[in-house]
Amino acid sequence: MLVCRREFTEEIVGKIREMITAYPGISRRGLSLKICDWLHWESPNGKFQEMSCRVVLLKLEQRGIVKLPQPHSWSCDRAKGKGHAPPVSEIGPVCCSLEDLGGVDLVRIDSSDSKESKIWNALMGTYHYLGLGPLCGAQMRYLIKCTSFGWLGGLAFSAAAWRVEARDRWIGWSEESRREHLSSVVCNSRFLILPQVRVPNLASHVLSLATRRIVKDWTERYALAPVLLETFVERERFSGICYRAGNWQPVGMTQGRGRQDRERNRSLPVKDIYVYPLRQDARKTLCDEVFSRRVKCISEKKTQPKDWPEEELAQADLGDRRLARRLVSILRDFYARPQANIPQACQTRAKTKATYRFLEHPEMTLDAILDSHYESTLDRLRGEKIVLAIQDTTSLNYATHPATENLGPIDNRPDKGLGLLLHDTLAFSPAGIPLGLIDVQCWARDGEDFGKKRATSGS
Repeated sequence: MLVCRREFTEEIVGKIREMITAYPGISRRGLSLKICDWLHWESPNGKFQEMSCRVVLLKLEQRGIVKLPQPHSWSCDRAKGKGHAPPVSEIGPVCCSLEDLGGVDLVRIDSSDSKESKIWNALMGTYHYLGLGPLCGAQMRYLIKCTSFGWLGGLAFSAAAWRVEARDRWIGWSEESRREHLSSVVCNSRFLILPQVRVPNLASHVLSLATRRIVKDWTERYALAPVLLETFVERERFSGICYRAGNWQPVGMTQGRGRQDRERNRSLPVKDIYVYPLRQDARKTLCDEVFSRRVKCISEKKTQPKDWPEEELAQADLGDRRLARRLVSILRDFYARPQANIPQACQTRAKTKATYRFLEHPEMTLDAILDSHYESTLDRLRGEKIVLAIQDTTSLNYATHPATENLGPIDNRPDKGLGLLLHDTLAFSPAGIPLGLIDVQCWARDGEDFGKKRATSGS
């Protein structure tokens, strides 16, 4: 059974039913998080696709396949932002030119608990005709701030509409490419300039700031580079002139239907549809059925790693992004205390336990951990005319750990120790600068074969 582009077998559905039974008081959000964790259902940025999972659960319930717990109540007043005192009551009328207004900036909101988030909620709940939300799917919110007058408004971007005939016709994509690339389309779902702010060209200027900012911010948060922006302007309320001035293209109008209008009542206001391509080949990219949805950023747009462990191993393909993040954390701890044992290096009981679990993971191998580092080493080698490949063998003695298994003799005399042999090849520049490992081999000698060659040659 295919739901939301994901296959749900009878086994998976049965497991979901078991989870619902095992956790009778669980919320729908909590249930979706457990399912995402179990299925390793993550976005490219490593976060659980909780909302997609909740949509799937609703569809399964609508088909009578599962019975979900009762949803928690949601206040309509809360959704519209009622009851919030506007934080800008001290701002009087602002009537001047854009040049006289001073610097205008977009303040990105990263936490729903932050002061800026509460201000954004209050502004939208008080002044925007759609209220503050909830917004659909992935989202990014901004406040508009002026150095002279403070908060001037706000805007938000969220997931694109699932189907829009005029937009889809303008793009020209097939059904398959639409399913593949819809996440590369982002909707400008809120835009507000406070009614007491009367500054010509301010709205188009803010849109220009937003279109230059959204690619970097959206990519940092969701690890997906947006290709196209869309927005919907209710024609009975607004003319859309600021979007036209900001080089957004009108591509048609809606039919007055919403997502739930299965009876085709067309009870919603008709809206003009505007799009803004974020790259010259936007339509070609969205129509390409083999184009990868993962980020392919050029160097100036690529998020810079925090430190060398993240640069070397953050992209390690370990089958789960959480394992890669744990690997980077372990490397940082070991590098900070190279002579410490695991509990001493990790400092806390929780991190120590997580490290042991990581090392005991059945899919964790030396090659899996080092593959990402090998790729980084090769990138550095390409910049060198001459590379020195230096080899060395190290004996790892575990004789003091009698419970350790799969060890072998590490010396010519069996009683001298048991452990592993580690042979590595390390690349250097002619100036002696280490460029990284290009090969590592680790093995244990077979104790039964130890000494046979010498015994044979001496006979």
